[in-house]
Amino acid sequence: MTARLETILYTAETHATGGRNGRGTSSDGALDLQLSRPGSNQPGTNPEQLFGIGYSACFIGAMQLAGGKLGIALPSDLAVDARVSLGKTAGDLAYGLAVTLTITLPGLDAAQKQQLVEAAHQTCPYSGATRGNIEVTFNIG
Repeated sequence: MTARLETILYTAETHATGGRNGRGTSSDGALDLQLSRPGSNQPGTNPEQLFGIGYSACFIGAMQLAGGKLGIALPSDLAVDARVSLGKTAGDLAYGLAVTLTITLPGLDAAQKQQLVEAAHQTCPYSGATRGNIEVTFNIG
């Protein structure tokens, strides 16, 4: 069952042309990016990199929310590194993604780290969107 938004907090508006060899912009002018195919060594970024940054930033926000609710102070040098893999699935035209998030929470014990990641994975909108659709793996350090 798809969850419906009861209250919209923000809506991002973007525009892309040219596909993976094109350009992407946001309606507010904050983004104006040249796009390039992964591994092409051409100037620009690609959708997988953008997805990784978005997921990482969102996951940090979800951990901050979880930390507040659980009474766990998060370290100032908290970081999330994303590896977003693009690959082929069954069939000639089918492609898919897989994500590995490496979460760095220095100064916390293993139980606190696990608790924060599990709680964040339940509330992060990116986790909700990917759950059951793509493989997501966590490395917690």
